[in-house]
Amino acid sequence: MNVTIYHNPACGTSRNTLAMIRNAGIEPAIIDYVSTPPSRAELVKMIADAGLTVRQALREKDTPYAELGLDNPDLTDDQLLDAMLAHPILINRPFVITPLGTRLSRPSELVLEILPETHKGAFTKEDGEKVLDAEGKRIV
Repeated sequence: MNVTIYHNPACGTSRNTLAMIRNAGIEPAIIDYVSTPPSRAELVKMIADAGLTVRQALREKDTPYAELGLDNPDLTDDQLLDAMLAHPILINRPFVITPLGTRLSRPSELVLEILPETHKGAFTKEDGEKVLDAEGKRIV
């Protein structure tokens, strides 16, 4: 299965998502989107395929969001996209693309919706939260 993750190794949610993909027996294509941002067309497609608005794909925390005045509700999608492309850290993460769909995996376990059920066993997130049991079944 071809899987791509737009990853930020400094982000715990992104690291957990990557680990869940690997727990499914998949080694994804990893794109460090901060140093290698998607093109405008790729970003627009990812956002649309994930069923999000541009504003929903915009990251506020630990970014120049406020300094750039991006909290202005009158900004257009094109203006928000311009900011995201100029400052890729504003792109929320991690986006994951598989043949089963595209998700902004926040929380990280949303990635399970677009992965095959081939998990290798239990999975626990970095913070100790158990996500999958010993049989690879999701813990609710």
